[in-house]
Amino acid sequence: MSGTGKSAVARELVARGHRAVDLDTPEWSEWVDSAPTDTLTPAEGKDGVWREDRVRTLLLTQDQAPLFVSGCAENMGRLFSLIDIVILLSAPVATIMKRLEARSAEGYGRTDGERQKVCELLATIEPLLRQSADHEIDTSGPVEATVDEILKVI
Repeated sequence: MSGTGKSAVARELVARGHRAVDLDTPEWSEWVDSAPTDTLTPAEGKDGVWREDRVRTLLLTQDQAPLFVSGCAENMGRLFSLIDIVILLSAPVATIMKRLEARSAEGYGRTDGERQKVCELLATIEPLLRQSADHEIDTSGPVEATVDEILKVI
C-alpha cells in the first residue's frame, strides 16, 4: 500500500549490499485504463500494473544472492509463483498519512483526494494483501529496523 515504506526499504536493502528492485517505477510498472465501476484503483479510471514480461524476466534471472522486490499492483498475484516469500509491509493510517504528506509534489498521495483514496484502499485492499502474505511487518519504526525484520524472515 502507498506510504508503507516499500521504496525506502528497497533503498535501504541496496545500501546494505543486497539486490533490491522497486517495482513501483515506470521501468517496471505502468498506468492502465480501468473500468469506471472499478473502485479498487489508486486513481480514478487508472490502475497501476506491473509490466509482467519485464518483472517475470527479472524474477527468473538466476543469481546466488536473494532478490528483494517491492511494490503493489493489481496483477502481482499472477507472479506470486515466482516469489519465495511475500511480506506485507503495513503501518498505522496516521503514519501513512504523515509519509504521504511529506512526499514531493509529483508523488502519489500528496493531494487530499489521493490520501482519501489511500484510506479507502487500506480498508478494502490491505485485508486481501494480508491473506496472500507469508509474513507481515509493521513499518512504523525506522526503516533500518524494518529491514532488520525482513532479513530475519529470509
